Amino acid sequence: MSDVKRTNKRAQKAKETRRRILDAALELFARDGYGATNLQDVADKAGVAVQTIYFVFGNKRALLKELVDVTIAGDDEPVATMDRPWYTDALAAGTAQDMLRAYVTGTTAVLERVAPIGEVLQAAAASDPEVAALWPQGVDPRFVVQQNAAEALAGKPGARAETPVEEMADVLYGLLSPELYLLFVRERGWSRERWERWVGDTLRAQLCRV
Repeated sequence: MSDVKRTNKRAQKAKETRRRILDAALELFARDGYGATNLQDVADKAGVAVQTIYFVFGNKRALLKELVDVTIAGDDEPVATMDRPWYTDALAAGTAQDMLRAYVTGTTAVLERVAPIGEVLQAAAASDPEVAALWPQGVDPRFVVQQNAAEALAGKPGARAETPVEEMADVLYGLLSPELYLLFVRERGWSRERWERWVGDTLRAQLCRV
């Protein structure tokens, strides 16, 4: 076997191990809570030695940080939300209505992944004050994403010209929030399809000309 093939095989194995650890951490943190889960629990669930987790992630807080980041992105590629194809394609749509249609579909896929980890993160921050310090304080990154989308939306045919961009950003931020998604989908039992249809219709009514 060539050195290149051996290197690729090791890299693939390391990636699979990392994924198993993250999947195990998500399941245990969501089921038992961040505070009640220790790294040995995660190691046992993932089928690895606990030393492997320390080697790959460093500690439990770093594991949580990586888990949140990967869950939001949907993979472990170092690509920011605003550079992802679903986002750039939605913002490139020709009309406000078409942009919202694509944007809601893409955002709903993110919300489906993020909503459970959001609750884990809130509980973790409550039990471990140092968890909050893992993310830069200041403007919410989720608002930055929605503000950028609002700026793109405002310049498209079909957008409500009388609605300020700041208000559009607030509406996107509020309606496309993990909290509202959980309220409808988990608490009220809505399907993803029903949620997507409702939030799309609501956003178009608020942000587009009739």
